[in-house]
Amino acid sequence: MNTHKKIGLVVEGGGMKCAYNAAILDAFLDEDITFDYCVGVSAAAGNLASYLAGQRGRNLRFFTEHIHSPDYFGLRSLLKTGDLFGLQYIYGELTRSGGKDPLDFATFQSNPTEYEAVVTNALTGKAEYFGKDMMKQDDYRLIMASSAIPVVCRPVELNGMPYFDGGLADAIPVRRALERGCDKLVVILSKNRDYVRKPQGMRFFYRRACRKYPKIADAIERRHLTYNVNFHDVFALEQSGIAFVFAPSEPLHVGTSSMNEKDEWELYELGMRDFNAQKEQLKEYLLAE
Repeated sequence: MNTHKKIGLVVEGGGMKCAYNAAILDAFLDEDITFDYCVGVSAAAGNLASYLAGQRGRNLRFFTEHIHSPDYFGLRSLLKTGDLFGLQYIYGELTRSGGKDPLDFATFQSNPTEYEAVVTNALTGKAEYFGKDMMKQDDYRLIMASSAIPVVCRPVELNGMPYFDGGLADAIPVRRALERGCDKLVVILSKNRDYVRKPQGMRFFYRRACRKYPKIADAIERRHLTYNVNFHDVFALEQSGIAFVFAPSEPLHVGTSSMNEKDEWELYELGMRDFNAQKEQLKEYLLAE
């Protein structure tokens, strides 16, 4: 009888706050820690691709080096592409083969770990999940879709359907990981443990900006409710021994769209410290029956 437990890795998104999970993913590579299944949201979906490709340090460069390009974030990107975050630049120009910082796609694809990214269907406002079969060499629209923040980014089409940031509908997809048969989870959060999401302000503005996609406006309106339930789920699983949780142990000075190299380095270093502080407990958890 096969007694192997299926272990999943769940990584929350959060834009530039994902320098934290970039550190922990690098530490996993250092310690040769692998998983049977992984699922990421938004920037975390991109970070997981580098992790599965074995490219230590690659994610860090996207938070500390590439941010200095005017095509990465800001008015130039917005005017040029319609996206405040330059998704075509980040996951296209930089990431493609021949780009400045290409993803090792062959290694990513051949890694036996099952991979999924979360996206939000622009027409239904519901979460959907796609895997490696939705990606091809130099076609990383799945990660772009998972990272496309409504209002400041255009939706990204997959199979002819428009999608936005997966964090709108399923920010921390622990339930999805359990549905996929995982017995134990490692969860990397982007927020402190005492975080509580508040209702979104500027209702008229986002309702108007998303008038073509009213279900997305609805999802924005109830996001604080769905997120806080989701966040609570994580710690309930931790209490029951099903999840091992990494969360920033110090107050954060980085926001979703922060572009300060020093702050990003500090957040990455915090991730490394938090990993090292919990490393032995993590290994015991992973080995326990």
